[in-house]
Amino acid sequence: MKYQSYSQLSVGGKDYKAISFDKVAQNYDLGRLPFCIKILLENLLRHENEEFVGSGDIDHVAKWDTNNDSEQEISFVPARVILQDFTGVPAIVDLAAMRDAVDTLGGDAQAINPLNPVELVIDHSVMVDYFAEEDAFDKNTDVEIQRNRERYQFLKWGQSSFDNFKVVPPGRGIVHQVNLEYLARCAFTKQEGDTTYVYPDTLVGTDSHTTMINGLGILGWGVGGIEAEAAMLGQPVTMLLPKVVGFRLTGKLPAGVTATDMVLTITEQLRNHGVVGKFVEFFGPGLKHLTTADRATIANMAPEYGATCGIFPIDSVALDYLKLTGRSDEQIELVESYAKSANLWHDDHTKDATYHETLELDLGEVVPSIAGPKRPQDRIPLAQAAGAFTDWYQSQIDVKVLDEEKDFVAEGGATPEVDEEHDSYVEFRGNKFNLEDGAIVIAAITSCTNTSNPSVLVGAGLVAKKAVELGLVRKPWVKTSLAPGSQVVTQYLEDAGLMDPLEKLGFNLVGYGCTTCIGNSGPLPDEISDAIRKAKLTVTSVLSGNRNFEGRIHPDVAANYLASPPLVVAYALAGNMKVDITTEPLGQSKDGKPVYLKDIWPTEEEIQSLVQEFVTGDLFKTKYADVFKGNEIWNNLDVSSTSVYDWPDSTYIKQPPFFQGMGETPDAIQGIEKARCLVKVGDSITTDHISPAGAIAPESPAGEYLQEQGVDPSDFNSYGSRRGNHEVMMRGTFANVRLKNQLAPGTTGSATTHYPSGDPMSIFHAAMRYKDDGIAAVVIGGKEYGTGSSRDWAAKGPALMGVRVVMAESYERIHRSNLIGMGILPLQFKAGDSASSLDIRGDESFSIGAVTKGQKEVEVVITSDDGDTKKVMMDVRIDTANEFTYFEHGGILHYVIREYLKK
Repeated sequence: MKYQSYSQLSVGGKDYKAISFDKVAQNYDLGRLPFCIKILLENLLRHENEEFVGSGDIDHVAKWDTNNDSEQEISFVPARVILQDFTGVPAIVDLAAMRDAVDTLGGDAQAINPLNPVELVIDHSVMVDYFAEEDAFDKNTDVEIQRNRERYQFLKWGQSSFDNFKVVPPGRGIVHQVNLEYLARCAFTKQEGDTTYVYPDTLVGTDSHTTMINGLGILGWGVGGIEAEAAMLGQPVTMLLPKVVGFRLTGKLPAGVTATDMVLTITEQLRNHGVVGKFVEFFGPGLKHLTTADRATIANMAPEYGATCGIFPIDSVALDYLKLTGRSDEQIELVESYAKSANLWHDDHTKDATYHETLELDLGEVVPSIAGPKRPQDRIPLAQAAGAFTDWYQSQIDVKVLDEEKDFVAEGGATPEVDEEHDSYVEFRGNKFNLEDGAIVIAAITSCTNTSNPSVLVGAGLVAKKAVELGLVRKPWVKTSLAPGSQVVTQYLEDAGLMDPLEKLGFNLVGYGCTTCIGNSGPLPDEISDAIRKAKLTVTSVLSGNRNFEGRIHPDVAANYLASPPLVVAYALAGNMKVDITTEPLGQSKDGKPVYLKDIWPTEEEIQSLVQEFVTGDLFKTKYADVFKGNEIWNNLDVSSTSVYDWPDSTYIKQPPFFQGMGETPDAIQGIEKARCLVKVGDSITTDHISPAGAIAPESPAGEYLQEQGVDPSDFNSYGSRRGNHEVMMRGTFANVRLKNQLAPGTTGSATTHYPSGDPMSIFHAAMRYKDDGIAAVVIGGKEYGTGSSRDWAAKGPALMGVRVVMAESYERIHRSNLIGMGILPLQFKAGDSASSLDIRGDESFSIGAVTKGQKEVEVVITSDDGDTKKVMMDVRIDTANEFTYFEHGGILHYVIREYLKK
């Protein structure tokens, strides 16, 4: 090894070994490196003895040549993995199936365990079925567990069966907030024999907003299930050495401006600049004015501004947060000592790093803002919000809107006579009114983005308190909810006397989970929903979340706006997006006087006084003391005590067939003879086109399967909730309604033509027919095949459907890697070639010779049914030795199983 060496570190009477940068520093100026790149360099140095790291990788990173545009792939081994329940279930299903495979092959099934710590937080399944009720939380939690009992039983079995795997039960918090407030270490330790190693806390997670932890100086980001499983099992995550954009912060937020306003401003600026696939690192004199909670709000929205991560350094502010959240004095001392010894510490004397690009924002110029109606980067200054909505609404309609004041409720003034004959008429909970275009039908304080920040939550409580004292009430058509990311939030609101006024305005606790932010807003009251549909109204939502894409929040809601929690409360009082809440009254006081936003907006001194008094380390310690314990229903779930899962009859969890017929050694790679094309598509096919997502249609192959199993369509739940059942997921593969398969012209979704019969059928049924006939399937694509989020079922689904080869003009990097991870061969057309230029129709058969290690191209023989043959050379996109090893074994999990058997 050229560079690997260790230094000794003594902290609190205990000795640690840590990677030394001394040898590398003899050749390179490491002071130029951004904080995040130093973490990647340490990771490479620590694994230099592994075959996936070469000294050349270390040289390339340490040199840090920002003028070199060449792509350099490196390996990264995270310290831990974090999961949420939707994406985490299939990962644990695969681990359970691996135990079965090892057991079948005569090995010790209990040897299959995560090699790195894995923590799963159940937060994605609770829905807002009940709201504005005293017992809404209890009711929603009970419904959640009943709906998801089979999934939860499986996860509870996993928690008791696997080493290095813990589950935070439902009703405890949101994964990223629990990670920030409790799970994060900042400095990670590992015991090997008598030696304790210390190194940076790093992670990957199966949720795009894993980046929230970047606010505490911890490098991590979201990945797909296959990469997460690899990391769980000690395999490296491969990545391109990123370009790093430095974002310099100066100044200080003005009074009355929130962290939410700041993050929406930063999101807009970074989206406009373009940071997709890059790391963003924040630096500058403005850092010291931002709390870790403020920083975490910015880091959380890295996916929205397009970056892989948005990281802050480790400094005294980070230590203050560790102390605030009840971390031990010993851990805090270790974090500080290690960061300083490894030159990962930031203070006023730290010189600026060298970045590929640099942006700047004066925090003093940030103004109150919201974002919408369909994208988080579309920021609108609050003073322009009403006009912006009206302009957008006008652009959505083809005819001039009539004067609505005659028929509808006038906002903020006197109430005209209600028209009971109009389709917009509603009687609901003792109120009679006409619903109007622009009506806010959902106002949700939701999402870890903002509920992790005490300042904006206390601010929301104070707005509610002042509003209640003046006699204001929310509009009766607004579905209100409070779904914070941890139990700490409701406790400090309760202690500060702010829960009562929030509840008086309908912001009762509905659950500790993602809820409205991920579309789990639950049904609108029937009376409201009927009026929206009958009167064809354009209604809105306001939420303190991070995403507001069309159709995401609720199918009846056309326009969705992101806003700070205090503004969510204010908009619930206003009731309509057409109200300019900066100049128009929100309602009337008890004595009939108009009440304006300025009358109920708290001062910064009021907010900070309550934060300092009621948000304490003891509170965090108390609430997280039993975080892995659930409620009575969870604790009473019956689970198996076997080390090998017994796979009870379930439509949520089934044993996947990935390892059926697997031997102790891989079979020789075989060529493919006379395969048939299953799907042929054009450019920019995303993983969303391929992977199952959203609602399950009753007439779809997945819907037909569930009905055959006795499941009523009303109980289908979503594809996301059934990711642990391969029968559902492979039937939903290539079933997205936006998919246009060129083998079935004029159709969308799961449609293809079977060859040589010419029979039209669903993609799933054609795939099964080919499998029954012993015929391999291929997929033909264009440019950028597999772009978008990394989704494991975009590779797992095709593999189970018998797809052996994908042929495309270019690939998204991670999806190409995932295909190999499932044993699918990615081939790429030569430059200038395409299916179109080569006149490949898709009704031919395809034969491909066996590929060998290091082979760069292969001949594809394409034969039409009339016997005409053409031969095409294509590039083999197995780019590294590691990837070939995975492919040779039939997939990464097969490789890991055989490695376990060797031991």
